[in-house]
Amino acid sequence: MPKKLTMPKFIEGIGKRKSAVARVRIFELKKGTSVNVNGINIKAGELIINAKPIQKVFPSEVHKNIYLKPLLKTKTLDMLAVSIIVLGGGYKGQIEAIAHGLSKAIIKLDEKKYRPILKAEGLLTRDSRVIERRKVGTGGKARRKKQSPKR
Repeated sequence: MPKKLTMPKFIEGIGKRKSAVARVRIFELKKGTSVNVNGINIKAGELIINAKPIQKVFPSEVHKNIYLKPLLKTKTLDMLAVSIIVLGGGYKGQIEAIAHGLSKAIIKLDEKKYRPILKAEGLLTRDSRVIERRKVGTGGKARRKKQSPKR
């Protein structure tokens, strides 16, 4: 009989931005310990995105400041291991979806402690701005009108 894989206990948060969706799972760990998630060992303070270290996917310092903001503001970086699956969108949308999902997951740890901090930073608000759809008869643009005849 095949051995059943058991998933370690986690807290999940789903973040969205434009057309990107990030499923964020956080694992509470002691400093120096690790957890095995789908055959990947994740240490406390490490972020894994789509089975790769996040530094390889988003190497820029600007990106790092955005996705680490919820962890740094709540001072939970050293006690959490984070597994992220992100689909759709572009770089910017994915990073902001990750930050939104992380914030929603951190709140589930201790709402009274972390919610006011994250709310003040604006990390819990879902940025619902999306590209406006193209209308028929506008010549390829969403808001452009056809030119009227002069005579």
